[in-house]
Amino acid sequence: MAEVQSFDNLLACRNLLKASIDNSTALALALDKTGPRIAELDQKLTFLEMAIRPGGSKNCTFAAVRDHISLALGPSAAVLKILDSIRELEKSLLSDSLPHSDIFSYISTIKQFEDAIKFLTANCNLAIQWLEGVIQFLEGNSVADDRYISKVKRSVAILEELQATGEQAGRNGELLSGAFAKLEISFKQILTESSVPLGFTDSSSPSTAKQANNAALPLPGPILRKLQAIVEKLNTGNRTNSCISVFIEVRSLNAKNSLRALDLDYLENAVEEYDDVQHMEGCIHEWSKHMEFMVKCVLESEHMLCNEVFGSLASGAWTGCFAKIAVESGILLFLRFGMSIAETKKSPTKLLHLLNIFSVLETLRMDFNKLFGGESCNEIKTKTRDLVTKVVNGASEIFWELPLQVELERRSSPPSDGGVPRLVSFVTDYCNRLLDDNYRPILTQVLRIHQGWKYEKYEEGLVTNQIYSIVREIAVNLDAWSKAYERKALSYIFMMNNHCHFTSLKGTKLGNLMGDSWLNAHGNYNEYYSALYLRETWGKILASLTQDNPDSSPKMRLMAFNEAFDDMYKKQLNWVVIDESLRNKMHKLVVQALVPAYTSYLQKYRVVVEHRSDVFYTVQSLETMLNTLFKAKQVKYTSSTIGSHLTGEQRNAVIDQFRFTLTAM
Repeated sequence: MAEVQSFDNLLACRNLLKASIDNSTALALALDKTGPRIAELDQKLTFLEMAIRPGGSKNCTFAAVRDHISLALGPSAAVLKILDSIRELEKSLLSDSLPHSDIFSYISTIKQFEDAIKFLTANCNLAIQWLEGVIQFLEGNSVADDRYISKVKRSVAILEELQATGEQAGRNGELLSGAFAKLEISFKQILTESSVPLGFTDSSSPSTAKQANNAALPLPGPILRKLQAIVEKLNTGNRTNSCISVFIEVRSLNAKNSLRALDLDYLENAVEEYDDVQHMEGCIHEWSKHMEFMVKCVLESEHMLCNEVFGSLASGAWTGCFAKIAVESGILLFLRFGMSIAETKKSPTKLLHLLNIFSVLETLRMDFNKLFGGESCNEIKTKTRDLVTKVVNGASEIFWELPLQVELERRSSPPSDGGVPRLVSFVTDYCNRLLDDNYRPILTQVLRIHQGWKYEKYEEGLVTNQIYSIVREIAVNLDAWSKAYERKALSYIFMMNNHCHFTSLKGTKLGNLMGDSWLNAHGNYNEYYSALYLRETWGKILASLTQDNPDSSPKMRLMAFNEAFDDMYKKQLNWVVIDESLRNKMHKLVVQALVPAYTSYLQKYRVVVEHRSDVFYTVQSLETMLNTLFKAKQVKYTSSTIGSHLTGEQRNAVIDQFRFTLTAM
């Protein structure tokens, strides 16, 4: 190695310098002896005082030379001593073993080596100055021969070479570079061995707080102190770039490993693949949990660790280090998923999706400000800001369009069985969900922000007023749809079903908002349409039995009743009454209206009936048939949760219908 050869040369120079110093010492002693002799001669030759006076000058010259040599001896001796120390330190630094097991001792050795080099160069400089002074005196006063002066000059040259070598070693020479390289290797090994992925726990569980506390101590204290010591030492030699790169690589991989068990494939799937609304809702729910874990646990740990390890660097490199780890870990992928949802086609369920996304971002707002507030995280801040803007604007736009969406559905056809339109059930459940404590505060905040962006004042009651508008449009739609039926009786069944549906909202958020008077009014309307239905259907049939007609015999009237009953029964066979209690009530009303009168008529004309019993219904068969009316072919509309009363296909059909209306606007 060049450093080793250099120190071998220095050792040879040391020996030569020592010999020169020994000669200089002898010269000083000789000068000490010569001085008194000149003084004695001066005293004896007093009569030649003026001539001898220069002899005193020579005595002074010898003394001056002696002083210069004495002053040069101290630094020169120190140089010789420090060379031995440097040689020992060099052996420690050149050891083949890596220092991470005793990193502090190794760093201390580097520091001692650097101090020794500084001390060496300082003493070389001091000795050189004094020896150069000796040379000037010797050459100026001719008190030594050229051979001695040449040796002194050679000593100066040796010291100058030694000084230059020391300065070179002090400026990250080969030996220091090798020592720093060992520190970099140890840094990576210590960091890699100590980096352990975080375990994920559902954010809804009590262990969330525990996870946050764990994030405060990503690495044990002793490990942190080792990493900090290495960074501080490397920083003195401007050698931190390699450590920063290694840190980003190791900690990014550790963060990815922390997320690997979460099954994040859904983040990279195209939104078009989520053709099922329930599936998309599930993915958003998973995203919210994973996003919170990513920010509060994984990135919080990395943020703190970056600050702990690199916070002492004046350049503020730790923030840039954290920004790269955050990007490498996948934070932009999480934000991109949110943006993909925000860019889907407009639909009522999209509003709920956007509110869910906003809720997560709002929950993490303080964390985002803390973690990504620096300039190094500008890309993350920009992406987050764009997502928030897209979510707020998109949610507000859909919310304001909801009444118009309901109005535009007025052109569609009512159910052929007289049941509750899917749209009505969907919208009432949807309004209940918007008014729920999980969504209403978020929706209010979103609208408040959106109004603020437009420099408009937010008015309290804005959400409830919009819900009122939606309900009014539903009522207008029902009136229009009821008039679309050709049979009045079916329109009455339709209105009964829907008024009963509104009455069943009692105790829900929407029912509480609309009030008891509104609910009671729908109950009264239900009674009203029940009476109209009975009069329009079974009341007309019953008239054929109860009204006296001289032109018609009892037998003919009975046959006419049975034929009319058959016809009415077949017409109503596919009509439904959704609510079970209402259906039972209607069965009871119809049976009470027909069976007693029919029973009485049969008893009155028993002889006629007995002769034609194969033609007429018995009381039991009539009652059994009436009790089979109004039953739905499948279970419908039983939950107050949005879409839960519909199958996946039905729910998607309603949403697609609504989405078509929205996108056509």
